[in-house]
Amino acid sequence: MKADASGVYPMLVPFYTADDRVDHALWRPQVDAAVRHGCHGIGVMGLGTEVNKLSSAERREVVRSVAEALGGRLPLSVTVGENTVRGQIEFARFAVEHGAAWLILQPPSVSDLPEIELLRFFGAVADAVPVPIAVQNAAIYLGIQLTAAGLVSLHRQHPNISLLKTEDPPDVTARLIEETGGVLRVFVGRGGLDMIDELRAGAVGIIPGVETIDRTARIFDAFRDGREVEAEAAYGEILPTLVYVERSINHFVTASREILARRLGVAPVRHRLGKDLGDFGREMVARCSRSLGPLAAGDAAGVSS
Repeated sequence: MKADASGVYPMLVPFYTADDRVDHALWRPQVDAAVRHGCHGIGVMGLGTEVNKLSSAERREVVRSVAEALGGRLPLSVTVGENTVRGQIEFARFAVEHGAAWLILQPPSVSDLPEIELLRFFGAVADAVPVPIAVQNAAIYLGIQLTAAGLVSLHRQHPNISLLKTEDPPDVTARLIEETGGVLRVFVGRGGLDMIDELRAGAVGIIPGVETIDRTARIFDAFRDGREVEAEAAYGEILPTLVYVERSINHFVTASREILARRLGVAPVRHRLGKDLGDFGREMVARCSRSLGPLAAGDAAGVSS
């Protein structure tokens, strides 16, 4: 099975209520903004969705709520992070039943596994869920990374594994695509940092945060259509924000949520085990949100510094 997924798939970020529950009402403003600003799909349940801070029941409810808010307007990509083959199969099937067009499989959070065991793990899930699948190859965040040879072997034995999600800088992306012979369509996260060079390196898609989606979708389209000067100019508008937020996953989610809330006019913002940004960090959040502006005309009400 060949996946033709490409483009900008922002990874949605959760908001929380005063009693520390996921605020499902705030998926729709994010989804609506993504549709309004020309994103090519939606991502959910990755590290940017704080999947590591959600219970199993919350994960399913998030997928259900996001799919309902999306209503089939864009393709939906769902990340699967359960630690057993059976758990991944069950969650993957649930996601597909709720409209997921393709899946991203994270490796189990077990260190020092031989690569052959990881290949068997991913292969068993892929065989049981016949939809396009990406493997998340992100040692920087997950501590586990498959070799190029392992990835090629995985694709040959399980053809629906036809995508790859990485967190690598552009030069590493280019080398990986060369070493795998281009058999996998590569999406890169990193919040959108270096996204133009990632596309030059051969990536077909970017999975940024939601806080910059009005620019990231425009950058992708401009680059794809050969308007590189326009793409570079739009990228320059978001670069200070990307540099600030892209430090660690917890810092990214905390700062991204704060900036997004200001751009959407959402208050107050509550975090679950969030990073303490400090007074100066909060000033940086305010500067970033002011420089980016509201996400659409009419969204300015409620945006504060």
